[in-house]
Amino acid sequence: MVSPFEQHRGFAIAVAACACVAVVGLVWPEALERIAIGTVAFVLRWLDWFYLGTVGVFVLLSIWLALGRHGKRRLGDEPPEFSRFGWWAMLFAAGMGSGLMFWGVAEPITHYTAPPVAAPRSLAAARHALVLSDFHWGLHAWAIYCIAALVLAWFRFRHAADYVPGAPLRIAFRGRWVEPVARASDVVGLLAIAFGVAGAMGMGILQMTSGLAIVLERPLGTGVAFAILFALTGAYMASAASPIERGIQWLSTTNVVLATAFVIVLFVMGPTEIIVRELGASSVDYVVELFALTLLLEPWNDLGAWVHEWTLGYMIWWIAWAPFVGVFVARISRGRSIREFVAGVVFVPSIVSLVWFAVLGCTAIELERAGTGLAALVGTDVTRVLFVVLDQLPWGSAWAQATSWLALVLVFVFLVTSVDSATYVLGMITSGGASNPPLSHKLAWGITMAVVAAALVASRHIGVIKAVAILGAIPFTLVLLLQTAAFLRVLAREPRQ
Repeated sequence: MVSPFEQHRGFAIAVAACACVAVVGLVWPEALERIAIGTVAFVLRWLDWFYLGTVGVFVLLSIWLALGRHGKRRLGDEPPEFSRFGWWAMLFAAGMGSGLMFWGVAEPITHYTAPPVAAPRSLAAARHALVLSDFHWGLHAWAIYCIAALVLAWFRFRHAADYVPGAPLRIAFRGRWVEPVARASDVVGLLAIAFGVAGAMGMGILQMTSGLAIVLERPLGTGVAFAILFALTGAYMASAASPIERGIQWLSTTNVVLATAFVIVLFVMGPTEIIVRELGASSVDYVVELFALTLLLEPWNDLGAWVHEWTLGYMIWWIAWAPFVGVFVARISRGRSIREFVAGVVFVPSIVSLVWFAVLGCTAIELERAGTGLAALVGTDVTRVLFVVLDQLPWGSAWAQATSWLALVLVFVFLVTSVDSATYVLGMITSGGASNPPLSHKLAWGITMAVVAAALVASRHIGVIKAVAILGAIPFTLVLLLQTAAFLRVLAREPRQ
């Protein structure tokens, strides 16, 4: 167990670091831009091979755990707390819901007009654009979440450990180095969660501001963005005051229903035949090219800049979210077998991502091929692209308005769910891993993330937001590797069921 003194000290250190980032972002935004983007660029330049290799190992490890002799082992002896649908809805909404809304149109368009390995705007580029999007949002992303969550769930339900990043180290290893490293892991996990989720809030708020401007047909300034932040903060604080069975689970189910309705509408009103054909083709290409895509970093292929900006940026982003998603998914996964856990956390969401990018990506690429200028808009204001696509579909102004409002509601609810889940996890960590953390801890972290998000919204710079969001992931990668080593060590020592 973590002592109350260490809990409060870790909380104070993490909040102080978040406050520093917020102050610098509000007072000296140019300095925050230089520090954040410069730090991330330096790390990607020298450690790109390390991060791609680490994520590749997580994919292989997930497959081995699901198919190997440990697959039937269960996370505790009690029955699952949530239904399979409720469990999947919560982990998906926490993992990447708002990100899919932001990049579901913008990323395929970018890879179509500026592909790394095909002629721009060619049919090959269109097909490969979906494969690249699937690669960034598919197995690799969810394998990171899977390992981060499985480690904590195993130690919690089999060894009664705390829901804190340092707990696996305290149980699996011995020596003077263990406790200091475990304490540092707890603090690094707090910072990775706070920065990663605040970055998602910043991007989502800017996207909603742009969407409202298109729907209302008038320009909206930073004041509206801060008003959305205020409404978002009030919504997730109200949900945080409710038990997880009512607040987060209800929001997650709402997310799934709204997202399903959104995709069905676009599938019917968009290029349906092309979507069906390209979904099958891109899914096969994704599986066939999976290994080759992982090795895109080969130094003589002249793709270093593209890989750093896209592939590595995504992989480190997922690592930044890993401590948050890991603790949350571990908390809701009691009673699942390792095989069921891996299938639910890795393969099911990856399939959903394939469908999502096929529907939104094909729709956007067809509009771009018709000369609508979406690619230029991606380069100038990526936050507006989704709503411009909805406005240009051939379904009349009433349908366009209704679908745009649905998208706005979906982005908002996804953000509320993610931040609510994050405040829950942060409260758990700073209360010694309590399954039901005190409301005061959740509210304190909710306010802290709102302040950091305010600084990012004030910058109105997507590059700065992405850089700040992944700053915490740089040191947390080492924590995740230590956690994995602890898990494999304990797993090998325990007798099989």
